[in-house]
Amino acid sequence: MAKKNGADLHIPAEVRDNARKGLKLREEYGYGGTEVGEEMAETLAAGGEVSEEQVRHIAQYFPRHAHDNLGETEEKGKPSRGYIAWLLWGGDAGRAWSERAVEALNEA
Repeated sequence: MAKKNGADLHIPAEVRDNARKGLKLREEYGYGGTEVGEEMAETLAAGGEVSEEQVRHIAQYFPRHAHDNLGETEEKGKPSRGYIAWLLWGGDAGRAWSERAVEALNEA
């Protein structure tokens, strides 16, 4: 695993999978997230590593949008817009990973 200043910037498999799922749902339903979120999901889904700036950006998404992940579905069984957006940023796994990475970067 590649580390920068003790931070793991390699995109974990679960984060990649969540981003791919978010992209699939966004395409299928035509909503959820923003263009920025879609671009981030494409980066995460591709795998590899992110920059320090990118991981900080990812970590900043979650506290601002914690209310977005209230539920997976809305009326008629469709995924909620917030759920899709949350997945685009890596979902719960993306939150945990990015927060750990930023904490390590801040300690370095």
